[in-house]
Amino acid sequence: MRSLPRFSLQGIVIAPRARACVKLSAAALVALAVLAPPEAAGQLAPSADEVAAYQGPHAAAPGVAVDARDGNGRTPLMIAGHRGHHGAARALLDAGADPNARDRQRYDLVTIAAVRGDAEMVRLALERGASARNVTSPYDGTALIAAAHLGHVGPVRALILAGAPLDHVNNLKWTALIEAIVLGDGGPRHTEVVRLLVGAGAAVNLADGDGLTPLALAERRGHADMVRILEVAGARR
Repeated sequence: MRSLPRFSLQGIVIAPRARACVKLSAAALVALAVLAPPEAAGQLAPSADEVAAYQGPHAAAPGVAVDARDGNGRTPLMIAGHRGHHGAARALLDAGADPNARDRQRYDLVTIAAVRGDAEMVRLALERGASARNVTSPYDGTALIAAAHLGHVGPVRALILAGAPLDHVNNLKWTALIEAIVLGDGGPRHTEVVRLLVGAGAAVNLADGDGLTPLALAERRGHADMVRILEVAGARR
């Protein structure tokens, strides 16, 4: 049985002790859930009722399965991702938590972290076995599309390095490049995301469901810096 490091969560010291079952107290699970941030970008953080559901069976059990699920299908690892508790996430991963598990909305740890803009959590998950290629969310998207949409440069860079599919098309008929243009504000962060995607080899002429190319979309929105990046890359209208 592997000895795992202790970590502290808001004053609660937790000592994982086994790979198949981690000794997380009910208080620790509740703390992870209670401290999760508000709902963001379509993701559902645990509600007060779901926090209460962590009590009862967990309080009575001698240990808690690392991939135990709450009412929305979230595991403790996902909740650590929602809050950005890197120490908790490392301990759960050490104990055998599944980094590719998805909740009922089909969000995995990498996508949760990408939406939060948490590059450290994204890198941790990828280093510990999470796939950058997972199809996630109700939109059949990817973590890269989510990060590009929100202009989160660090997660975008990490996901590109991990081999995330650059030209995955979600059920809105948009790629990561198109989302950065259509849903971005044209400012420095989204422009840098476009530069990173184009530099990594994203298809600059892959059109959306209406036949509009990334260049045409950028021109329509007046994103001049994005237009220049696309033109230099040989994009067509």
